[in-house]
Amino acid sequence: MIRFGTSGWRGVMGQEFTFHNVRIVVQAIANCLRETYGDGPVSVLVGHDTRFLSDRYAVEAAKLLARNGIEVLLADRDAPSQALACQIIKRRLQGGINFTASFNPPRDNGLKFNVATGAPALPAVTDAVEEEVRRIMPGFVPASHSRDEAVVRVDVQADYLAHLQGKIDFDVMRRAGLRVAADPLYGTSREYLDEILEENGVEVESLHGYVDPYFGGVSPSCTEENLAELKARVVQSKCHIGLATDADGDRFGIVDETGSFVHPNIILAVLLDHLVRNKGWRGGVARSITTTHLLDRIARRYDLPLTKTKVGFKYMADLYLQGRIMFGGEESACIAVKDHLPEKDGIFAGLLVAETVAATGRSLGGLREDLFREYGTMTSGQRTLPLTPERAKRLKALVQDPPSKLGRRKVVAVETIDGLKLDFEGDRWVVLRLSGTEPLIRCYAEAETEEEVDSILKKGLQAVR
Repeated sequence: MIRFGTSGWRGVMGQEFTFHNVRIVVQAIANCLRETYGDGPVSVLVGHDTRFLSDRYAVEAAKLLARNGIEVLLADRDAPSQALACQIIKRRLQGGINFTASFNPPRDNGLKFNVATGAPALPAVTDAVEEEVRRIMPGFVPASHSRDEAVVRVDVQADYLAHLQGKIDFDVMRRAGLRVAADPLYGTSREYLDEILEENGVEVESLHGYVDPYFGGVSPSCTEENLAELKARVVQSKCHIGLATDADGDRFGIVDETGSFVHPNIILAVLLDHLVRNKGWRGGVARSITTTHLLDRIARRYDLPLTKTKVGFKYMADLYLQGRIMFGGEESACIAVKDHLPEKDGIFAGLLVAETVAATGRSLGGLREDLFREYGTMTSGQRTLPLTPERAKRLKALVQDPPSKLGRRKVVAVETIDGLKLDFEGDRWVVLRLSGTEPLIRCYAEAETEEEVDSILKKGLQAVR
């Protein structure tokens, strides 16, 4: 079954993610675009990441769209998701299709659909695409006549880098003598993250800056274990910071000056505190239900309105487009910042962290200590369970009838906007929800110590095991 999850449609190549199914989904998108825009001109950008066959899927999609009378712009090489979003906005296109499974394992691939605003499509749009898929799937045969001449190859790098140039203070990095280690994890950020730093006179140590469809044999995700080489390079080369991005460049991973991985939750809190304390920013703040309550504490300190969302950057992007937030974040290393883009951007996030380190004159480790001193120490963690029908039923039952206690911890508040969230005293909490990208149940928790987080995660998983 073809379904759009938290971030597009994903599946195992050769099983559900096949050329035939790709053509069906692309045709469904073309039909929905025609339904939306009628006989008016429709232009769509198609891009891809560095995965096996991603470029082939992109070419097939471009041809099929062209056969439907749609003007098609095809990225001339693999590109970060946010660079494609930037191009959709600049050229005032009606949408974009990107072939990527983001941080999923190399065996997976995926399709993301962005709308005319450059933002990821909301459920109302993807639900309509799914319905169209179901309608046309039986006996589907793609159009046979060709209008390949309507496909135009375009560069998306230059405009995106120019956009970044106006959003990041590279001068302060250069004056501080910042030395950065950059790791695109064999993905689309190569010649983006390293190039913009080099062009602005910032010293860069680069790793894995070439295409490997198998991503060195690991998932192209910015987890601590996947960044072992980056951690070592930071120490060996005496870098001030290490910046990593996932396969399509939309998520970040950060390593401090000691070679220690810094959890995205801490990065989000450090950035928000810097923006409101040192830059004087004011406005709404948003976080997903699985993201640190340190953001809540900062928002309370500065009397900033806080909005909580379901997991999925598309909900953050919607708030951004409505002008309701100046900052938003998800614990999965996603960030939204005013006047930037309505799409996840791991390159921008990493550069913003580097700018913060340079501007404050503090190491990232020092900034983390300052954060905890001001707002209290918090740590977070996540575990997963393979999804089974029995576990899905248990989770559904918990959502419908939440417990008043988890172990010995009294539940003080309950949220069910996305799975089940139980709040305990002292900003401690646990979330149980179905993954929107993989067949998993995800369990998240936050507390003051790692030991307490482990205890809460264990109890949470026991509830659905």
